[in-house]
Amino acid sequence: MPEAHIAITAGEPGGIGPDLITLLSERKWPARCVVFADPALLTRRADSLGRSLQWVPFDAHSDAPPPGALEIWPIAMPHAEQTGYADPALAPYVLECIHAAGQACLDGPIDALVTGPVQKSSLLDAGIRFQGHTEFLAEQAGVDSLMLLIAQTLRVALATTHLPLSEVPGQLRTDRLIRSLELLIDGLRHHFAIACPHIRVLGLNPHAGEGGHLGQEERTIIAPAIEHFQSRNCHLEGPVSADTAFVERDGVDAFLAMYHDQGLPVLKTLGFSQSVNVTLGLPYVRTSVDHGTALDRAGTGQANPGSLFAAIDSAIEQVQATREARAAA
Repeated sequence: MPEAHIAITAGEPGGIGPDLITLLSERKWPARCVVFADPALLTRRADSLGRSLQWVPFDAHSDAPPPGALEIWPIAMPHAEQTGYADPALAPYVLECIHAAGQACLDGPIDALVTGPVQKSSLLDAGIRFQGHTEFLAEQAGVDSLMLLIAQTLRVALATTHLPLSEVPGQLRTDRLIRSLELLIDGLRHHFAIACPHIRVLGLNPHAGEGGHLGQEERTIIAPAIEHFQSRNCHLEGPVSADTAFVERDGVDAFLAMYHDQGLPVLKTLGFSQSVNVTLGLPYVRTSVDHGTALDRAGTGQANPGSLFAAIDSAIEQVQATREARAAA
């Protein structure tokens, strides 16, 4: 199979994203990594960190660049960044990098997208409606999406993502949960080669509603969604109490949590610096680092590339799995 092309965005210019990009050439990747960014930004950050940076413009029809050189899809910034500060005036540039990389995946020259951390507050301060990468890329592609986070062998998907907790119950509906489970089952099969997924679905309320005494959502919304899949080639269990759902997880391929902070504290405790964010439902592979912009560490040389490297490794593995799935279809 041909070598995969992996797009990588640097995220917030004032954060640690550019620091992490300067470390890419320290490893030899079994794919062509293409950075969507302003080369001047990366050169400035490399210089400030005492690192050398060689780069060439990306050309899908050319051979791979010489060892140690980054391939860059150049996108110009309107002005230079201030390291350690999230400048709202640079928010349109940040969004353009994400948009261009997503479009390159949709148009074909790129197989997967790995996104660096953005400062959401800076985008919102600039007047840009931005819930997150997951929602933005799904809207760009015109598809439904599902957020899945991975730490080692633990996979946690989210039925709702970036919502105030008070809004979560109103967003839970049986039809939406069915769609989330469809995306999760399909993603596990095609991205991770799990033919018959075992999925554990969490309840919303303490003790999964305590038989209806602590809430009705488990009976009226979650259980009917699970029952929809009983005749499918998969194993769904639940709704289970979230406080004990992760204690015994051997043989469980993925968990579906009802809201952001129900499942992610467990995952991030187990593997914060190595965890990966995956968007299922897109017509291409998308992974992300699972940490923020760390403005206080930008330019200090203390940035840990573990999550970025894990996200790239996962993207390459998923591209291979999806290619094999298509070939077998």
